[in-house]
This record gives sequence, structure tokens and C-alpha cells, in this order.
Amino acid sequence: MKDFSDYLPYAFALIVAIPFLVLLRQFVYTYINLKNQEIKLLSVKSNSENKTHSYERMTLFLERIKPSNLIQKFDKGLAVHEFIFLTERTINEEFEYNSSQQLYLTKNAWQNIVDSKNAVIDLLHKTYESLNNNPNLDEFKTVFIMNYMNGDDYIGATIEDLRREILIIA
Repeated sequence: MKDFSDYLPYAFALIVAIPFLVLLRQFVYTYINLKNQEIKLLSVKSNSENKTHSYERMTLFLERIKPSNLIQKFDKGLAVHEFIFLTERTINEEFEYNSSQQLYLTKNAWQNIVDSKNAVIDLLHKTYESLNNNPNLDEFKTVFIMNYMNGDDYIGATIEDLRREILIIA
């Protein structure tokens, strides 16, 4: 039978190794926690940047669909119905291009943007329908602008709502 003294070197090595293993485990655990926190912070920062970018893009979209900016587009030699067709197509294409931004906007903000887009398109058609005599393009544009100015500034209100929301996020 072996004497207990034969196991003393192993016992001593084990007694010395256990504190180092405990400290190593604690170090690794702390390191992993710090890395997880760093990843979360980067994720939050990235998400905040995405939201900010989305609000900027949708504000630019709204500025582009303001009637005062729409009337400056396209050739002056167009017929009114051609202008309406091209304007509506441009609005819808840009809206579809930016539709992925709804992921970062509030539901209310996105609905206001959709409503503003639809209101501009409706205003185009209502303005055309209200002009019984076949107007030239300059007359149509003037009436279009006047109809927008005499109504609610829904685009301005939507931009202001976006501005308020982004201040809350930032």
C-alpha cells in the first residue's frame, strides 16, 4: 500500500492550481460580459443611426413631393395629363424606393407619410378635374399650387411630426 506522502506533490499542485483556475474562469466570464455589453452598445448606436437616416430620407421625400417642388419638374412643353402621369409615377417610384424605411419609423409617422403622398396624388387629380376647360400646363400648375396653399399643409405637419419624433429618439 502506498503512503500518503506519495500524493503530496499532486495535492500541492492541485491546491496551487485551483485558485489560478478560479481566477482564470472569473477573468474569462468578466471578459465575455464586457464584450456582450460592447456589442449591445454598438447595436443600439447602429440602430439609432439607422433611425436617424430613415427620418432624414423620409423628410427629403416629403420635401420632394411638395407641390412647389413638383411643378419645377419635367419639360414645360408637356400636356397636363402627361405632367400628372409623370409626376404621379415619380412620387410612387420614390415612395417604393424608400418603403424599407418604415422599419425604423413609428407606425404613426409612416401612416402620416403615406397619407401625405396619397393626398398630393389626389390633389393632382382633383385639380385636373376641377379645370373643365383644357388648361395649359402653367394654368394647371398655378391652380395646383393654390389648391395646396388654400388647404391644410399636411406635408409640413408630417415633417414637423418627424422632427418631434427624432428629437425624442436622439
